[in-house]
Amino acid sequence: MRQEMGGDRARDTDFQKKIDYEIRMRDGACKLLAACTQREQALEAAKSLLTCNARIVSYMSELQRMKEAQVLQCRGRRSSDAGMLEDRLPCKGKVAISDLRIPLMWKDTDYFKNKGDVHRYAVFGLIQIGCDLYDTEMVMVDRTMTDICFENAVVFSSVGPDFEMKLQIYSCCVEEDFSITSAPKKLASKLSSSLGRSTGKKVRAGLDSTGESAAANGGTSPILFPATAVVGPKYHLLAHTSLSLAAIHDSFRTQSLSIIGNEDCSFVLPLYGSVCCRLAAQPRCMTQHMISSFLNLQ
Repeated sequence: MRQEMGGDRARDTDFQKKIDYEIRMRDGACKLLAACTQREQALEAAKSLLTCNARIVSYMSELQRMKEAQVLQCRGRRSSDAGMLEDRLPCKGKVAISDLRIPLMWKDTDYFKNKGDVHRYAVFGLIQIGCDLYDTEMVMVDRTMTDICFENAVVFSSVGPDFEMKLQIYSCCVEEDFSITSAPKKLASKLSSSLGRSTGKKVRAGLDSTGESAAANGGTSPILFPATAVVGPKYHLLAHTSLSLAAIHDSFRTQSLSIIGNEDCSFVLPLYGSVCCRLAAQPRCMTQHMISSFLNLQ
């Protein structure tokens, strides 16, 4: 019983270390996002921030589940009974997903006639089983592409036969510039053109950080605006699906995909509502000795 309690404490400590690590990574992603001046950097920083938040929620949920299981175990059956039950459970194994491909359904005017507004999207995926969560690479998508393809394979090393793999696809409509310094300049140009020449000059002077620009406009005091919040790209959940043991197959297969949002949302891509992937599994008993004993044959 003491060994079991010691193992529970070790797992709790391990999860707490993982949570602390992800919190530090999240803080670093926030600082990087605030300092980004390039579009690709901002997109990667926002992706890291979302992934860290998802891992923190996953680890905290698993830690809470473990604590509840420990309480129930102390009130329930003896540890010897629990050990006998574990011996009767099926072994765990590896589960891998690869060749992720999401077909797109562009309008004829967009794809063939090359008309309409040109939009680019940053897309990536989160793949989760239990508290293990992995992210794919970020892919830039426009109307010249017929599929969203993720090249990297994701392998989960210790999975039970009753697993549920959650696949979430996130997207972000790429703007021209995500830097913090560009936001006041864009606002100033819009206001100066809409308010008129004289008033626009005062507004532009107010958005400048130096006092010299205000003095150049007749010495009038600049118009003060509230401090600009940290701006950056925002990813939104585009689609999701769940895969189980029934989805495992030797070949490439198509699975249904639930789409979030509608055409009016800026982050929405024209999806068919399906995802193609290869899902494979290898039980641990195929590569490791599970039981070693003598057999008497009469």
